[in-house]
Order: sequence, then C-alpha cells, then structure tokens
Amino acid sequence: MKQTTLAGLILAACLLVGQVVSAETIKLGTLAPNNSPYYDILRDLGESWAKISNGSIQLRIYAGGVAGDDPDMVRKMRIGQLDAALVAGSGLYEIAHETKAIQMPMMFSDDNEWDHVRTQVAAKLEKIYAAKGFRVLLWGDGGWVYLFTQKPVVHPDDLKPLRLFVWAGDQDNLQAWKNMGYRAVPLAVNEIHSALHSGLINAYITTPLAALSFQWFGLSKEMTNVKLVPLVGALVIAERKWQAIPPEIRERLAQSSQEAGKRFLLQMRQHSAEAVGVMQQHGLKIHAVPPDVLTEWNKRFRANYPTIMGGNVPPELVAEVERLRDEYRAAKPAP
Repeated sequence: MKQTTLAGLILAACLLVGQVVSAETIKLGTLAPNNSPYYDILRDLGESWAKISNGSIQLRIYAGGVAGDDPDMVRKMRIGQLDAALVAGSGLYEIAHETKAIQMPMMFSDDNEWDHVRTQVAAKLEKIYAAKGFRVLLWGDGGWVYLFTQKPVVHPDDLKPLRLFVWAGDQDNLQAWKNMGYRAVPLAVNEIHSALHSGLINAYITTPLAALSFQWFGLSKEMTNVKLVPLVGALVIAERKWQAIPPEIRERLAQSSQEAGKRFLLQMRQHSAEAVGVMQQHGLKIHAVPPDVLTEWNKRFRANYPTIMGGNVPPELVAEVERLRDEYRAAKPAP
C-alpha cells in the first residue's frame, strides 16, 4: 500500500514538473502606462491566452516604457530579451520601413478610408514582417495624430520658431521636417515630458490619448486641428517564440488576438475622443484651420513624401495605397 502511494506521489510530481517545463512565458513590452486602455486590453488578452492554454501560456507585460521605446523593444525582440511588443509607427518602421506606405502625412481623411486601405494591404505587410522574423497578431491604431504645442499654431509657418520633437532614429522623417524649415529635435519618446519641461522642445505630434496618458498636454495646451495620420499599431511576436507554442493552441491564440484587435480599434477611437474632452476641461485649446490653410499643410507634406520614404519604401507600394484610397473615395455615395 505504501509502495503504491509512493509511486503515485512520484508520478504526480513528474507530471507537475512536466507542466512547469512546458509552460511558456511571453515577455511583452509596451509604452502604454499601467491601467491605461491599451494596457487593459493586453491584460485581458493575457488572461484569455492563459485560459485557452490551461495556464501553460503566461503573458508578462512590461508597461510604461520600462523596456524602452518602440524601436528599443523591437531590437530587444531580435536578441531574445523580449518576445512580443505592442508598438506603433516608429517601432513598426524598425521592423519594416515599408510600413511608412500607410503612414504618409495627410494621406487619409477619415477612419473609414483608413480602415479600408489598411485591411487591403495588411496581408502584404504581414508577409514582409514574416520574412524578417516577426508575426503580426493584431492590427490597430492609436487614433489620429495631431500637433500639440506650447504656442498656438494654425498656419505651417507658425510652427517654424518652435522646437519640434521627432522620434530618434528615423533619419528620413527628421530630414523631411528640416526640409520644411522646422527645428526638429530627435529624442526618445520617454524623454518628451522632461524635454517639454526644460524647454528643449515645445512642440510634438501624437495622439490625444497619448498626450493625456503621459500627461504631456499639461505642458503643451495648444492643439492644431489637423488630422495628420492615423497612428498604426500592431501586436507583434518573434516568430521563434510563436513556434515554441504548442501548434494545437496557436490558432485559438491567434483568434483571441484578432478579437482583441477589434476591441482595440473600437475602444481606442472612443477613448481618443474622450481624451480631447478631458484635456479641454483642463485648459487645452483647439485651433481651427481654415480650408485654404489646410491645403497649404497638405501641399508641404506631399512635397516631402520622397524624403519621408527615403530609399527603403517602394514607391509602387505608396502608389498602391493611394490607388486603394482613391477607389474607395470614388465608390462612396455623394453626400
């Protein structure tokens, strides 16, 4: 009897060890602060993955930029310090410059045409990412990017005396801003708050939700009402880590991620609008831009498309994006 009991205990211990060995921890980085809407979706996704895998897949979230800014996190994924990351524009450019084809300033005018084009080109971008060792689990966006400043800006020339934050490492974008006559200052995103406080910069472009979440708007209470670009975002995982997950549950994890992506889009847009209202209650001033001045902004940005693209973004891909947008506009019923 004692031998049977002992054998049972040994077997149970072996099974437990086997479960621990087979468990996979996914180290995921994000700039999103704890308890922000972005973080909440990632937390819920982690709970979903744990449930699907019976606890064998654990999502460990490094929030608030503790793992670095977006390009840093991608580089850490390449060397295995991170397994996954929720990244936006500059982080996705670090994986594939071709992402810029859907991030050209003032290319889109509303969410509907942006959603249409992004959906149409997603498979092509995912193939490019896969060739570089990254798998896209979900696409989303962080809302529309606007210009926030410490002094009112309406006309493009109003921005020239100000010092504008530009994401460090994106030399093509930096050069484009300089070509337009602006005083661009390359910095990491986690330096924006201190740079605003010290006077190193007094202007930056970002989404309303980011301006509120990181409390940058408290030091820059002027917003120019020009939709520059919908900030593309994606949850990506290193392919080698994805392949380490048991194949029988990968499809369900991918489906769970897609559901999270739908929630991401809906909630980010809702929260983005709410963020503007909250900031207005705390002193944010929104400056309207007349149609002729809006045309001038568009003209100056478009003149610098070749510089923004650099030598890494295929012109034919940008042309395809514009074609898809124009076809969508042509198919829309007249107002």
